[in-house]
Amino acid sequence: MTIKIDVIIEAIKNKKFRITDHAYDEAEADKLKFDEIYFSVMNGEIIESYPNDKPYPSCLIFGKTSGNEPVHSVWAYNEENSWAVLITVYRPDPELWINFKERRKQT
Repeated sequence: MTIKIDVIIEAIKNKKFRITDHAYDEAEADKLKFDEIYFSVMNGEIIESYPNDKPYPSCLIFGKTSGNEPVHSVWAYNEENSWAVLITVYRPDPELWINFKERRKQT
């Protein structure tokens, strides 16, 4: 299953999501508030899909905070119960990304 961003947005709106300890740690390390993360998803786009991830398919979402700062967040989605899981979140490094959407080739 390839995740559509709409199901992640719907899960957030319905408060049907959980946040991993890793995502809490990463958000704190990058000084990201969860309202900023949710905003970035609501106005974001899926830039990579991982349909074979276990236990649930996941995706990488690129969006921007209300302050126009780039954010990447990885979300898994359980189609059976319509719950999403925020796996990790971070401020993308411009050295590693082209327009924060495409990975730069490593040399």
